Amino acid sequence: MKAATTRLGLLALAMALSACAALEGDKIDYKSAAKGSTLEVPPDLTQLSRDSRYAVPGGTVSAAALQAGQAAQPSGTANAAALQLGDVRIERDGSQRWLVVNRPADKLWEPVRDFWQENGFNLDQADANVGIMETDWAENRAKLPQDFIRSTIGKLMDSLYSTGERDKFRTRLERTANGGTEIYITHRGMIEVYNTQAKDNTIWQPRPSDPELETEFLRRLMVKLGVSQEQSKAVAAAPAAPRAQAARMATVGNQPVVQLDEGFDRAWRRVGLALDRTGFTVEDRNRNEGTYFVRYVAPNADKKEPGFFGKLFSGSSAATPPLKYRIVVRSQGDASTVSVLNEAGAPETSANAERIVRVIADDLK
Repeated sequence: MKAATTRLGLLALAMALSACAALEGDKIDYKSAAKGSTLEVPPDLTQLSRDSRYAVPGGTVSAAALQAGQAAQPSGTANAAALQLGDVRIERDGSQRWLVVNRPADKLWEPVRDFWQENGFNLDQADANVGIMETDWAENRAKLPQDFIRSTIGKLMDSLYSTGERDKFRTRLERTANGGTEIYITHRGMIEVYNTQAKDNTIWQPRPSDPELETEFLRRLMVKLGVSQEQSKAVAAAPAAPRAQAARMATVGNQPVVQLDEGFDRAWRRVGLALDRTGFTVEDRNRNEGTYFVRYVAPNADKKEPGFFGKLFSGSSAATPPLKYRIVVRSQGDASTVSVLNEAGAPETSANAERIVRVIADDLK
């Protein structure tokens, strides 16, 4: 009996140490949410469903040992810091980071698509013509408590455990003038909260975007593209560049606008990241003209939503049809203005334009 008790004690200790090691190790272990989930998104920013789905098995790419060095700052990226690793460099502007890869976008599309599936995600949207792919809502299972019960039987009843959080990531690939590609990764998060005092019902609400998660997946993508683990960690951990200028709302010619004290390149990049983070459906973009073509679902004031957010996975025949707008960035020197045009290209002064401008301004603050 004493020997059996000792063995049980040692087994429990080993499991506890194993759980601690798991907590101290990889902090990311995503698993896509079931398709029947009822996560909710803002009714004014609802993504339209797409038919294109991908289920490509992931492959492996060996990380080549590349010589790290300081890259020369490219033209048009004032105040943005860059670190070069082979043909991949990471640039920083305040808390924002993105990759610049000296390869054409069509050569990067498949590796980036495989990258997300290798990290436990399904792709909910993927449009190579626009250069945008987006994961579905997924749960970071590494955040689950690694207690004794879950360590022993949790794997058999994994669906009973939930972090109460879901994450979605959008990747945008933009071609550069020299034939390379800029890669941006943006995060959107949701959290499950009680909406009654009795705590008998929950709803999903947004939580702030996580720049650390964005940076971590950029770092992992660097490894996928050939950078070693050690070099990618060193580059990603480098101090952030000076913070970008804040945005402010204004009215110009009876039209709501966002004003930025910075040139076109930075303003274009920041507006694109704001559209990605706030969930706009970007149909197309024209950098030469400074225009993003987006779809927007206006909130229905007569419809009472179950909480602040509408259903994400459950469609509705009575849903408000989307409207098409153009988000335009115009710059003169170190000053830029962001405005909204209608589908025909005429200035938009409606309540929808004001709401869109406010969403962009709030994300840029």
